[in-house]
Amino acid sequence: MKKDVVIVGGGPAGIVTAMTAKKTYPDKSIVVIRREREGVVPCGIPYIFHTLPTVDANTMPIKGAEDLGIDFIFDEVDEISTDSKMVKLSGGESIEYEKLVIATGSQPIFPPIKGSKLPGVFTIAKDREYLKSVYAAAKSAKKVVVVGGGFIGVEVSDEILSDGKEVYLVEAVDQILMAAFDKEFGTMVSERLEKKGMKLRTGMKLCEIKGEDKVSGVVLDNGEEIEADMVILSIGYRPNVKLLENIPVHRGITGGIWADEYMRTSVQDVFAAGDCVEHKCFFTRKPSRLMLASTAAFEARVAGSNLFSLKMVRENHGNLGVFSTSVAGLTVAAAGLTECTAKMENFDYVVGVAKGIDRHPGSLPDKSEIFVKMVFSKESGILLGAQMAGGKSVGEMINIIGLGLQKGITVNDFLTMQIGSHPLLTAAPTSYPLTLAAENALMNLRKE
Repeated sequence: MKKDVVIVGGGPAGIVTAMTAKKTYPDKSIVVIRREREGVVPCGIPYIFHTLPTVDANTMPIKGAEDLGIDFIFDEVDEISTDSKMVKLSGGESIEYEKLVIATGSQPIFPPIKGSKLPGVFTIAKDREYLKSVYAAAKSAKKVVVVGGGFIGVEVSDEILSDGKEVYLVEAVDQILMAAFDKEFGTMVSERLEKKGMKLRTGMKLCEIKGEDKVSGVVLDNGEEIEADMVILSIGYRPNVKLLENIPVHRGITGGIWADEYMRTSVQDVFAAGDCVEHKCFFTRKPSRLMLASTAAFEARVAGSNLFSLKMVRENHGNLGVFSTSVAGLTVAAAGLTECTAKMENFDYVVGVAKGIDRHPGSLPDKSEIFVKMVFSKESGILLGAQMAGGKSVGEMINIIGLGLQKGITVNDFLTMQIGSHPLLTAAPTSYPLTLAAENALMNLRKE
């Protein structure tokens, strides 16, 4: 079999690459190779434990791609030969390609801790059948320990807590969500979780998982022992590049695939997109271990557009890190640099903060208080990053910030921003939180 484009991996990066390529090059034949007919939505995985009724309710449909004329093969790849431009499948079939896209995603980090292979110990793998076993264990468990206070760990523990279980969340550093937020935002989330009944253990490391035939508890580095009939390890993911061991594709220092601005790898006619790629920070250009579906989709559109000619000129030269999540009724979001990161990277910066209400008047029943923190360059006034906490509107407001960062928006741009407002939908134009935070930053700058 021969195809113009072969895409290995059918997650967000693989699907978006395929659909973009087909729209850009409609005469080209495209096939996506993935293990499962119905894959999961990665960002939706935490919500299978309570908000969604089943694992099967969190599936990523492929009908839209099939309707475009994209072919799918449900099999595993055994071998890739870039010399002969051939992909060999476990089922025995071989596919010749003109262009190859690696979109193999990431896999959970499984730490070498004593007891980690006991029954009842799980990771959050992006595998539907495996997740069904995690789901079943969570439903029958009474006491659950979640290790890792990043997005996945926090969201999973919150969902299991909502399902009526006793939940401990263990994080090695002294703040949850530390990679994405400054301390005041991590504290807001911690307080909400503890009020809800979460038992937080921050600044503590997991030393041992106890049990004989099944997990019975964990031991922390302060000597505390916690009983548990289920342990979930959520300490991060690494690029899934096992298939590339015998391929001369250059890899970065994080282990991910090196790719240029157009997602071309070091091997002719081989592209890569998504979690398997080594990303770079938008501001510092340093390698980044950040893995987001939004980043994967962006890279996939770049790859799919540029397979046969450079049609999309890339202006965004790094990972902005645009996040949002909702935990214990609080939405928190961030984009760009935190104050902590700006200080660590030696930026000369100024901070602006503001509080506001996302409806006007503030007496409306569904209003939420919004807290905004923005970081600007002192010299240029260019926005370096922002964080927000409040109601669900924060999840979309952060996308304004993301685009602003990409385009080099300044403090003065926020002060002159024209706002579409409505009492039932937005904050008042007279006290829009982003504008107020920019004003506060400017005032702080003038004080210095």
